[in-house]
Amino acid sequence: MDETPTELMLKGYGLTTAEFFYRMPDYRNVLNTFVWQEYDLAPDHPRLFKFIEFWQDEIEGPLHSVRFTHRKMISAGEWRQVVGEFRYH
Repeated sequence: MDETPTELMLKGYGLTTAEFFYRMPDYRNVLNTFVWQEYDLAPDHPRLFKFIEFWQDEIEGPLHSVRFTHRKMISAGEWRQVVGEFRYH
């Protein structure tokens, strides 16, 4: 079963966004873009590199370049469990 984004963020994952520039298979002088997002671990980015390997093995359009950014949304120290709530009128 897949983990929720909150569970991944608590384990140290952050949102990685990558923009792939690739050449069209029939028109090698034409560049196109593809945007990819996934929760990944910095600095090694195993999911990003796995996707790049998949692209190189399975997709006909050869990669020109990849530009990416990584952002940790929360860390374990910023998260706290709330067990109750008080209302003051």
